[in-house]
Amino acid sequence: MAGFLLGLDIGSSSVKASLVAIDSGQTVVSAQFPEEEMEMIALQNGWAEQDPEMWWEYIVKSIRQCLNKSGVKPESIKAIGIAYQMHGLVAVDSEGKPVRSSIIWCDSRAVSLGENAFHKLGEEYCLSHFLNSPGNFTASKLKWVKENEPEVYKRIYKIMLPGDYIAFKLSGEMVTSDSGLSEGIFWDYKNSDIAYSLLKHYGIDAALLPTIKSVFSIQGTLTAKAASLTGLKEGTLISYRAGDQPNNAFSLNVLKPGETAATAGTSGVIYSVTDQNAYDIKSRVNTFIHVSNSAKLKRNGVLLCVNGTGILNSWLRKNFKSGNPLDYQQMNELAANAPVGATGFIDVTFREWCRANT
Repeated sequence: MAGFLLGLDIGSSSVKASLVAIDSGQTVVSAQFPEEEMEMIALQNGWAEQDPEMWWEYIVKSIRQCLNKSGVKPESIKAIGIAYQMHGLVAVDSEGKPVRSSIIWCDSRAVSLGENAFHKLGEEYCLSHFLNSPGNFTASKLKWVKENEPEVYKRIYKIMLPGDYIAFKLSGEMVTSDSGLSEGIFWDYKNSDIAYSLLKHYGIDAALLPTIKSVFSIQGTLTAKAASLTGLKEGTLISYRAGDQPNNAFSLNVLKPGETAATAGTSGVIYSVTDQNAYDIKSRVNTFIHVSNSAKLKRNGVLLCVNGTGILNSWLRKNFKSGNPLDYQQMNELAANAPVGATGFIDVTFREWCRANT
């Protein structure tokens, strides 16, 4: 009987599932929900949140559609792997229920908190220990909740990244990885351990972090409840999880020092592997633990993010020809046939803007 692997991707625009044949490595079927981009909650400028239960709803739908379209038997699916949007904060109570919406990667409310920690702890200290400024990453988002929503903070039992949360919904186990902790600036590279100094500065108890397991490991098994909802078999292994950019690099076989991947989704990213604890003194790039890291072979990923790629495509699609919006394939065809340059846009639109604002 042929065996299959199930891959799940929790993006910020959509959620996807794919079944891959183990023998051939070929994708048998894929499903994506919703048809339009997922909702983002922006209560203030610079804020971006999503409901973790929305991700779970679309994961269930995507898995069921894959099974229905392919006819693959649940018992032939040998393991589940999870990729997810990085840096998001999912905070849950002791029953595993989210205490608030997830503050996702493109939310910028915690910038000042991260900058303050960067200066208070010392720039050289932060860069040599965390390889990054605490910046606007997950640890700083959690500090924001602590300062601004103290009653919510008191209810937090564990915090997770988006992929950790979906794995929890599948397995009932609250688990993360060293790679995941590094993307939240919860990891001290010098000590190869949790970033206790940053947590102490923020007044955050390390007990809020989940159990750490390897990126490639048995991270849990499917519960009876999750099996009933998804149509999968109870006991199916969850054997891999990683943030979207380390995962994208892995999917392109970018695993060795000097190898580089370029990918485009809601954001655009250049990601290069190194065997050094490398950092940028100006914090123009960020370094996280790569999926191929091990005790014997150090592997970090240096990431350059361009925030506006797919999300700008979405804005264009919604705002130009708004009465009858184009689909992305039509936009790609128009772009492919457009002459080089943007003269008309520059000459007309930009000139009018200049006149109105000078």
